[in-house]
Amino acid sequence: MRPPGVSMRLCKMFPLVGNVIRNAGSATLHHRSYCTPVVNIFDRNVKRLQRERAAKRDDVELYDYIKEEVGYRLADRIFDIKRQFTNAVDLGAGRGYVTNHVLGETVQKLTAIDLSPAMLAQIKGSPGLDFSVREMDEERFAFEPDSLDLVVSSLSMHWINDLPACFRAVNRALKPDGVFIGAMFGGDTLYELRSALQLAEQERRGGLAPHVSPFTQIRDVGMLLNRGGFTMLTIDTDELVIGYPSMYELMFDLQGMAESNAAFNRPLHVGRDTLMAAAAIYRDMYARKEEGVSATFQIIFFVGWKPCASQPQPAERGSGTVSLKDLGKVMTPKGGASSGCKS
Repeated sequence: MRPPGVSMRLCKMFPLVGNVIRNAGSATLHHRSYCTPVVNIFDRNVKRLQRERAAKRDDVELYDYIKEEVGYRLADRIFDIKRQFTNAVDLGAGRGYVTNHVLGETVQKLTAIDLSPAMLAQIKGSPGLDFSVREMDEERFAFEPDSLDLVVSSLSMHWINDLPACFRAVNRALKPDGVFIGAMFGGDTLYELRSALQLAEQERRGGLAPHVSPFTQIRDVGMLLNRGGFTMLTIDTDELVIGYPSMYELMFDLQGMAESNAAFNRPLHVGRDTLMAAAAIYRDMYARKEEGVSATFQIIFFVGWKPCASQPQPAERGSGTVSLKDLGKVMTPKGGASSGCKS
């Protein structure tokens, strides 16, 4: 029985593609001490099998284009931090989308963890990087407290059922002044596919199901990171617009990326007439100027730091000595001349 005054919450990211029907009655509940219940929407075992199948494909490299691009950008952001990290973790490493780009001069030792051993076996690393692999469910992130100075995660956390708990685990494992750098899909991801499937199903079936689930918004990421104990947050977004011959190639590529639906209550069938109608609607609404259709992937990048006494602290309330109404006088150079750009 839920404690008085405690409400049910749903703390998670959502999957890329799937016929997900939100039904708390059929979802699995895990009750934790001193914590509100968490609704488990995603079947982690199904997700592991999907990643295993994708990793064992002969042409697995063909479907890495989005994750490779985002992983490279995250590795570049690690390089932008002017310090050497002694112990780092790649959370949800996949086939090494970040690990393969991290420089040994930036990170001394890196541990890549993922749900899929087949994915981990294909990580090559970069020259000079001391890295190891470890099979671990991202939902059960477990490292010694204050043992890491960097955790990085690329396009993996949208499959985690309890995202706040994962953030708290990462924060607990980081040393003071440790940094958490990540990327996840944003709310505008695959809006074209979502619209086409909804319109087609409404036309053919007289109703609709959320075949493409909603994603987190940028404001939600900041809130969850704050709740996880992180400070000095930096959050920004970018969009990758990819062209495909048709909707079918997009869905086929999503399967090759191991991004198929893994919800417990997922419908296993979509009618052929619905798919054909959706493909026609997609082509009509989101055709490219050249040929084919486009699909949008919104990426939310974030950086969060574990609090430390050495970090810059805000001044105490009321300690200001200059009023905002006098700001213009303070900014005016001596001599009375107003500042400005010279032509």
